[in-house]
Amino acid sequence: MKLRVERDVLAESVAWAARTLPSRPSLPVLAGLVLTASADGLTISSFDYEVSGRVDVDADISDPGVCLVSGRLLADIARSLPAAPVVLESEGSRLQLTCGRSSFTLPTLPAEDYPQLPAMPTTSGSIGGRIFAEAVAQVAIAAGRDDTLPTLTGIRLEIEGSSMTLAATDRYRLAVRDFSWQSNSPSLSTHALIPARTLADTAKSLADVDEVLIALASGGSGDGLVGFEGNGRRTTTRLLDGEFPKYRSLLPAESSAIASVDTAILSEAVKRVALVAERNTPVRLAFSASELTLRAGAGDDASAEEALECSLEGDSIDIAFNPAYLLDGLAAINAGTTQFSFTQSTRPAVLTAGLEGSQGADSYKYLLMPVRLTG
Repeated sequence: MKLRVERDVLAESVAWAARTLPSRPSLPVLAGLVLTASADGLTISSFDYEVSGRVDVDADISDPGVCLVSGRLLADIARSLPAAPVVLESEGSRLQLTCGRSSFTLPTLPAEDYPQLPAMPTTSGSIGGRIFAEAVAQVAIAAGRDDTLPTLTGIRLEIEGSSMTLAATDRYRLAVRDFSWQSNSPSLSTHALIPARTLADTAKSLADVDEVLIALASGGSGDGLVGFEGNGRRTTTRLLDGEFPKYRSLLPAESSAIASVDTAILSEAVKRVALVAERNTPVRLAFSASELTLRAGAGDDASAEEALECSLEGDSIDIAFNPAYLLDGLAAINAGTTQFSFTQSTRPAVLTAGLEGSQGADSYKYLLMPVRLTG
């Protein structure tokens, strides 16, 4: 194998393919990247039996071939190379990399021992990369991180024709985002439970792509695959098995009070007041007709209090939240005004964008469980 490729193209592509490499591979070959040189150019691939990555790169191919080399080492080298074209040439069990006056010789791994990448499922539809990345980021914050509860570490993706819904929960909060996409079949109805970390990382890496193709077999979760492709980059991941909570029943149908607060001002106030809140202690929010008072700390400990302007329709309410979870929701709202919908101080509150929100108030919902107040 021998080829010539631009340094920035190589560095970016190798970094993208190497992002899913396992830190502790079950087999030595899974720590490698497969470099495949053909008449169509260079293809860089990775696979750990769960997640696969593939990126196609424009390169001048002198001699086609396949080479398997340590992915993280190649990524570190490619990132540090001088601004000059890179020549890659394999000879026996070594890979020679030359860039300007720099050269590296890397040992190769047996490519014949590398597992075959899974085939991409049939494309189900497409969506703009920026919209998709924003929606996934808004929902991923609520996904669980406890691997002993694998179902909660996923993001549920639901498709009904041209409508797509993403949902995630860790039992303390729930994030739901609805949006439209271009479905290849108006009658398509399916769902999947996708590992949240993989989906968030994939969506972020495809944020600048005009059109992201989504490939999902109908029939829901199980031992299936979902694939994402755009701009010469392709990722597949196995779906999680298990029953996702029936989250729609958690969203209250009506509210006894609705408050509107400036998002940025509230975020800064929560950060200040939370400075005196010890680990796992809440920030208390008292909503009245025209004022919101935040409090944290009590007794002989440090305490803080701050008052903000707000508007409230309905009864006054005193409620408390985990400050980190509250700040996550405020950041995800991505609107000038945040609307709080309440039923009782002991029941979850729903945060949405104010009516001026660019996506509308109903496209994103962040349900947050309160912390029970004592005394």
